[in-house]
Amino acid sequence: MTQDTKELAERVRARCIEVALLAYEEGGISGLCAEGRWELAVQAMRCVDLAALPDGPAPPRDAPD
Repeated sequence: MTQDTKELAERVRARCIEVALLAYEEGGISGLCAEGRWELAVQAMRCVDLAALPDGPAPPRDAPD
């Protein structure tokens, strides 16, 4: 895997995590159960606009490799 490919993958991963967490939180605020919140988070990841990903390095990950 080239460095550019790895950086792109990291940006995609970071964006998916970001939208999933936001959707899960919004689902909880809206009163959804855990399953409904999860479905909302998955749908948010499916709708990520990959063309709108920021350029540059991905934000640092909290979890170890």
